[in-house]
Amino acid sequence: MFVLRNVGKLIFGSGAQEALIELPQGQLYLVRPLSPKGYSELIFKDAAIRIRRTNQEFHYQLVVQRVFEEGEAELLAEEGEDAEIDALAAERDEKTFLLDEALHFRIEGREGGEAIIAWKDLSGDNGDLYEFVCDNQSSAAQVEQFVQVARQCQYERKYRKPHTTASDEDYQQFEFHDENPIPPASPLHSPALTRSIESVDEMYAKANTAAKREPLTPAKQAPLEPEPEKKKGNPAHPPESEPAPEPLEIYAAVPAELHLFDPQPGHFVLIDDSVIATVSEVGTWQYWLQIESKVKSWLGASVVPEFNPVFDFEYLSFVFNHFSSDGTARSWLLRFRDQPTLEKFQEAVMQAIWERLNETKWAKAQEKEREYVLDAFGDLNMDDAPPLNEIQEEEEEEEEEEEEEEEEESGLRSDDYDSEEEEEAAEEKADGEMNSQLAVGYKHDRSFVVRGSKIGVFSHTADNRLKFNTNISKVTTPSGKLMSPKKVMLHSEDRDLIMQNGVDPNKLYRMDIEYGKVVDEWKVHDDIPVVTFAPENKFAQMTSEQTFLGVSNNALYRIDPRLSGNKLVDTEMKQYASKNDFSALATTEKGFIAVASNKGDIRLFDRLGIRAKTQLPALGDPIIGMDVSADGRWILGTTKNYILLVDAQQKGGKNDGELGFKKGFAADAKPRPRRLALTPEHVAQVHHETGKPVSFTPAKFNAGEGAEEKSIITATGPYIIEWDLKKVLRGTKAAYKIKRYQDEVKADDFKFGSDKNVIVALPNEVNMVAKQSLRRPTRESIMGDIRLSSGGRRSSGRIGNNQSGRYKLGRDDIVNSPY
Repeated sequence: MFVLRNVGKLIFGSGAQEALIELPQGQLYLVRPLSPKGYSELIFKDAAIRIRRTNQEFHYQLVVQRVFEEGEAELLAEEGEDAEIDALAAERDEKTFLLDEALHFRIEGREGGEAIIAWKDLSGDNGDLYEFVCDNQSSAAQVEQFVQVARQCQYERKYRKPHTTASDEDYQQFEFHDENPIPPASPLHSPALTRSIESVDEMYAKANTAAKREPLTPAKQAPLEPEPEKKKGNPAHPPESEPAPEPLEIYAAVPAELHLFDPQPGHFVLIDDSVIATVSEVGTWQYWLQIESKVKSWLGASVVPEFNPVFDFEYLSFVFNHFSSDGTARSWLLRFRDQPTLEKFQEAVMQAIWERLNETKWAKAQEKEREYVLDAFGDLNMDDAPPLNEIQEEEEEEEEEEEEEEEEESGLRSDDYDSEEEEEAAEEKADGEMNSQLAVGYKHDRSFVVRGSKIGVFSHTADNRLKFNTNISKVTTPSGKLMSPKKVMLHSEDRDLIMQNGVDPNKLYRMDIEYGKVVDEWKVHDDIPVVTFAPENKFAQMTSEQTFLGVSNNALYRIDPRLSGNKLVDTEMKQYASKNDFSALATTEKGFIAVASNKGDIRLFDRLGIRAKTQLPALGDPIIGMDVSADGRWILGTTKNYILLVDAQQKGGKNDGELGFKKGFAADAKPRPRRLALTPEHVAQVHHETGKPVSFTPAKFNAGEGAEEKSIITATGPYIIEWDLKKVLRGTKAAYKIKRYQDEVKADDFKFGSDKNVIVALPNEVNMVAKQSLRRPTRESIMGDIRLSSGGRRSSGRIGNNQSGRYKLGRDDIVNSPY
C-alpha cells in the first residue's frame, strides 16, 4: 500500500491543494540523452501526477509527488532524520512545473500498453526531458483525459481566456507532433554498459548544433532547440528582419556574435557566431541598427531609448531590447572580440540615442559631457565599493537571512476574500475611479490615498499593518466645486495636505486634515504656473514650517502661504530666459535643492535665488521624479526606463569632500553616474508576462531622521522593485528584488523611519508589504506567486502574521462628516 507523505504543514498549500485531475501511480525519470552527466535518473520510484490551479487566473501547475510505502515515512522519522526531511520536504518529495506551452507536454504509447508522459526540463541541457511512466492501473482513457486537461490549461495560459472558447483546431498547437520521439527512460538495463552515441545522435538528428561556444555567464547555460518554423510572437524566435534604410552616415560597423534570450529556460543562446553590427544615421535625428551575416539579415531596428542598452565590459557584450511589429519584446546580446571593438560600438549607439533625444549633433557636446553619457550606460562600479571580504561576509549573512525569512513565510497562510469583500471590490471598480496617489506621513503614522475626488486615510499600526480610519468622500474647492487632486503633499506636521487641481496650474489648495475639507485656495502667480512642489527641506513636514518650494517650466521659487495676494516670493526666485522644462525637484535635510528637467539634466543649488552651483549633463531622457539622501550625498533621478544614481560628493582637487550643492565640480571631474535598470532579459520577461514595457514610478530612498539610506523603491506595472544601495555601489549585477501583484501599482513609498516596510497603492487596494516578501528576480518571481491559497481561492495580498496589511474601501467606509 502506498501513501502520499503529508507535507501540507511544511510548504504553502501542498498536499491539500485542489487538483483538476490526477494519475495516482507511476515513475518519474529525468532523461538526458545528449548530456555527459549520465543518460537517465530515477527521481521518484513511486509517484502521483496531477494538475492543479494556482491563485493566478489562467495559470496551472503540473505536480509530481512522491508516494511512500506505508510506514516508510515513520521509519525515516525514527532514524532521526525527520527534522531534515521536514525542512527539505517540498524539494525532495514534490516536483512542480508551470504548465506552459514551452514544456512541449506530450504523450506516447509503448508496446504492452505502457503510456509515457514527457515534458522539457527547461533548466536542463539540450534534449533533457522529464518522463512520467504511467502504471498499468491507469487506463488509456484516463491518461488521454489527463493530457486533454493539460492542453486546456496551456490554452488558458497562452490566450488568457477560458478553454471553453477553444476549438479542436486550437488544441492542435499543443500536441507537438513534430517533436523527436520520446527516448526510453531506461534504455540500458546495466549501468556498466556504455550508451551508443551514434544511436542517440540519430534519434536527435534534428537537435540544435549551433551553440558551440562557452556561455556568457558563469552558470552553465543550455542551447536552444530550434522548432520546425518560427512562431509569431515567440520571444525565442525572431521575425523577419525589416529592410535597412539607406544610410546617410555610418557611425560604426563591427564584427560580433549574436545571441538571443529565451524567456522560458531563462538564458541567452547563440544564434550566429559571425555577424556585422552596423549603427548608422538614416534621417533627421533618425538612426538604425542593422545586424546581418553573410547569408542572413537578423535584425533591423530604429535606435531608440527603449533599447534599454547595457554594456558589459566583463563579458565584452552589449545587451538590448527590441519591440517588434508583432508586439513581442526580445532581448538580444552582441558579444565582441575585444574591448576596443566594444568601446567603438558603445560610442556609436550612445551617440545615436543622445542625438535623437537632444536633436543636437554629438560632436557639439563637450568631451566631458560625452564621457558622462558613456559612463552612465557602462557597467561601472562606484568608487567607494566595500572591500571584498566585507562583501563576502555581507552576502553570506543576506543569504542566511533570506533562508530564515523564506522558512518563516512557508508556514504562513494568506487570508481569503469573502464574498462580501468581492462584491465591494466589484462596486468600487464599477464607479470608474481608482487609487492614483499616495502621501505617507512623517510626523504621524498615517497614509493618504487619493481616489478620484475621494481621499482614504489609513493609520500604521505597531505591528506594521494598515488600519482604515476614514474616507473623505468629496474633495471640493472652498467655493464648493468638486475637484480631483493631481498632486498632493503633506505639510505642517502632517496637519495639512497641499493639493493641485489639474484644471488650474497657477493655484494650490490646502486641506485641513483635522476637518477633512479644503479651507484655502492660493494663487501662486498670475503668469508662473506650478509644475510641481516639494518641502522646504527633507524633513520640513516634521515641523510647523509654512513655506515650501515650487518650479515652473523655467523657474525655481519659494511659496509662502502667509503672503497676501500671490504667494510666490519674488526675492527668492531664479528664472531662466530659455525654457529649461523643469519637471521634478527634491531637497536635503539642510535645504539644498536638486532640480531636474524633461531634457534630462540636473541642477544643484545650496539656496534659492542664485545660479546652480552644479549642472549635470542631460542623458536626454525626461526625468519624472527626484529624490536626494538626507545628507545630500546621493541623488536619484527617475526616467521611464531607468533610474540615475549620482554621487554628489567631490573626489580630489581643492573641493575634495564638498558636495556639488555647495561647490561646482571641475570640468574634468564630473561625477560618474550609475544607471539602475532592470536587466534587458528581465525587461523581455516582464513584457512577455504583462504585455507592457517598463515604466517606472518615481524612485525613493527610505527616509527617517538619523536613518541611513539603504534601499531604493520603485514600481513598474504590477511589480514592486527594491534596489539594495550597498549592492549597487559595489557593482552587483541585478542588485534588486521584485514582487508581483495582480494589478498595476499606482503609487509606492517606504513607511517613514523604516526600510523594512513599503506602502503600496493598487487600483482598488492599499497594502503595507514587508520588504522581505520581495524575491530575487527569476523567471518564477517575475511570473508571480504561483502557490495556491487554501482550497484554491484568491489570496488577499497579505503576507501573513503581521508582515503586511491591506485594505479595500467598502460600502460602509464612505463618510460625509468631517472627523
